[in-house]
Amino acid sequence: MKAKKKFRKASLIAMVAIISVALLWGFKEGDDFKIAKSLDIYYSLFRDVNIYYVDETNPEDMVENSIKAMLDKLDPYTVYIPEKDKDEFTFMTTGQYGGIGALIRNNGKFPIVAQPYRDFPADKAGLKAGDRILEIDGNPTDKFELNEVSDRLKGIPQTKVKLLIERPFSEERIEKELVREEIKIKSVPYYGEIDDGVGYIRVSKFTPDVSKEVKTALRELKTEHQITSLVLDLRGNPGGLLIEAPKLCNLFVNKGEEIVSTR
Repeated sequence: MKAKKKFRKASLIAMVAIISVALLWGFKEGDDFKIAKSLDIYYSLFRDVNIYYVDETNPEDMVENSIKAMLDKLDPYTVYIPEKDKDEFTFMTTGQYGGIGALIRNNGKFPIVAQPYRDFPADKAGLKAGDRILEIDGNPTDKFELNEVSDRLKGIPQTKVKLLIERPFSEERIEKELVREEIKIKSVPYYGEIDDGVGYIRVSKFTPDVSKEVKTALRELKTEHQITSLVLDLRGNPGGLLIEAPKLCNLFVNKGEEIVSTR
């Protein structure tokens, strides 16, 4: 156990040392001397803490915590995304992930299916909104946090996952075997005419295709329904790619108008 710990520490310290040397090598004499000196101090401190600290240390956690603390001193929008959160970030910015295609929420002791997305594995397997997920691959879910439930449902497309569910207002327990797929959630899940001449477009997130999807929906509403006004529904939209917001605005504002500026 100690040998493994020493090997892990040595590997990570060596990695930090290599990065530090590479960065120092890249600085010309007189350029960014303060940055180079700060990196040297950081490496020395990191090494000494891992060698001499009285308790067991986790080098990976220390690096991640130091990065987060550093960025916390900047603004709320500069963040570090570790590899374990890559899938969540990819879904937020592209709407794509590998999984069963369902929105999961906490509801008391067990998580529930809040919304199965149409034509994806959860929907195909007959899961319904309100179904309690009791087990995932034989593991009880009442011991899991919601993010761990989500992680266990996600996975490589074409792999299988077994669920034990319980229907609301009954004691019926059903076993389901689902085959994960690559899930691509549309940024515009619904559009239509809500009143004479009034169109409606729901925009759920700003992914790379949102402006194209809104443009297609708008063209169809104008052609088939001759709409003269529009409700663009952004409620509950968590955001996404900044560049898509101006592209979307370009569909509605005159050329040359300032939409957004960054500094």
